[in-house]
Amino acid sequence: MPQPTNATAAAGESPLVSVSKVQKTYLTRQAPVHAVASASLDVARGEFVSLLGPSGCGKSTLLMMIAGLEAPTGGLITLAGSEVKKPRRDIGIIFQDATLLPWKSALDNVLFPIRILKLPMESYRQRARDLLAMVGLTDFENKKPSELSGGMRQRVAICRALIHDPEILLMDEPFSALDAITRDQMNVALSEILETYKKTVIFVTHSIREAAFLSDRVVVMGGRPSTIVLDMKMPFPRPRRFEIEETAEFTSVCRKLRLTIEEAHGHPPAASNASSASRGGGVIE
Repeated sequence: MPQPTNATAAAGESPLVSVSKVQKTYLTRQAPVHAVASASLDVARGEFVSLLGPSGCGKSTLLMMIAGLEAPTGGLITLAGSEVKKPRRDIGIIFQDATLLPWKSALDNVLFPIRILKLPMESYRQRARDLLAMVGLTDFENKKPSELSGGMRQRVAICRALIHDPEILLMDEPFSALDAITRDQMNVALSEILETYKKTVIFVTHSIREAAFLSDRVVVMGGRPSTIVLDMKMPFPRPRRFEIEETAEFTSVCRKLRLTIEEAHGHPPAASNASSASRGGGVIE
């Protein structure tokens, strides 16, 4: 099985996020369910790290522990040196479902965290408009969620997560419910947003291509209970456009990620899988 590399923050710089020997076990009536056996990784300030693996491998569980929404059974998670014990204002979270309030406009949905945090609303109204303009929704700020497409709703959700300027964004498969074309558009949109709003991102996905395109590093989770089996730096310069997906280097990276996942989960690549891997692969189910 491939061994994880020790990709950490630059020498002399403390990581923004540190996950050390974190475990998670759920107690059920039948028997304990071990979701995460042990996970350790550091994320540097401004880094984009994807947690990659098939459904049920513990990616979202680890993300929710980093968010402070789940308590680890063992180990330690810190953000800027402070232990994460509960949800924090300096963490923004984006879920698979946009979870917008259906009776509020796009602009009011973006501003909703400001109301919850009891911050001065008028001080953030122009920032909300600027964020919506950046994602191409200037003409839709007064529309309700029912009047927006799925991709538009997720753009509003990203703006909502950015409105109070959190230190870190945690994204839990935010584009998995979208069609392939819209998903590709959202990947480009997210890359452009992050070129302007420099954020540290931990991104959960089961799409190999998406992880390779978006990330500075891809962390592969394998086994049940899960462990980290590969921590791989992406060699592609930024800014990125989809043309990189046509290169031999991108195909090679995706193939390595796919083969690592298949080996970690006890599924040696069959002929059809090997053919898919040679083309770069796609979604791991």
